[in-house]
Amino acid sequence: MARWALEAVDLYKAYGEGPRRVEILKGASLKVAVGEKVAIVGASGVGKTTLLHILGTLDRPTAGKVYHFGKDVFSLSERELSRFRNERLGFVFQFHHLLPEFNALENVMLPALIGGRPLAEARARAEEVLKQVGLGARLFHRIGELSGGERQRVAIARALVMNPPVILADEPTGNLDVTTARGVLDLLLHINQTYATTMVIVTHNLEIAVRMDRVLSLSEGQIVELPKDQPWPWALKER
Repeated sequence: MARWALEAVDLYKAYGEGPRRVEILKGASLKVAVGEKVAIVGASGVGKTTLLHILGTLDRPTAGKVYHFGKDVFSLSERELSRFRNERLGFVFQFHHLLPEFNALENVMLPALIGGRPLAEARARAEEVLKQVGLGARLFHRIGELSGGERQRVAIARALVMNPPVILADEPTGNLDVTTARGVLDLLLHINQTYATTMVIVTHNLEIAVRMDRVLSLSEGQIVELPKDQPWPWALKER
């Protein structure tokens, strides 16, 4: 089995041309071990979300390589990459991106249906993960009938439905009150501990960052590891 769940090598990312060219990543590299949970922190606008999107194959680097369990993911065709993304990666965002016309169960079933799973199998798996995240009694509630914390739990269940080995989260508690945010964090930690799911979480939240195994800082296009027992170069605040 591969030692590294995620490995980024010398990533560069730029937008625009000529005088309007903006370089976001400038040789950024990282390694995340199988089953490890890692926070990525940094000032607003430094490219944390861009980095996460590249790690999740939602965007391509200008240069550099990304490996998932030793596989060079950007060597895949677009069709292969879409399938890989659906089956091997779970995404959790600050804004849940759930479909309001569907209920919780239907939202969670979608990745499995897109992946070609039979309807009965997709439904059974969606019910299972919704129960795991504490929403067994809310299966048929539409998104507008759920609280903010419940919506984020549905989003987490959707990320889990294909049983991916890696979850990528972008400010997963940024739109929640403190108490609800702690519940969501506890759920993510439980998933990591129970299933050895590798997690990379972009956050401004100090409480999230210090509960990760490692904290990586993105600054000036580079990634450095921060010691958790020393003051950091800026105060991390939830946006």
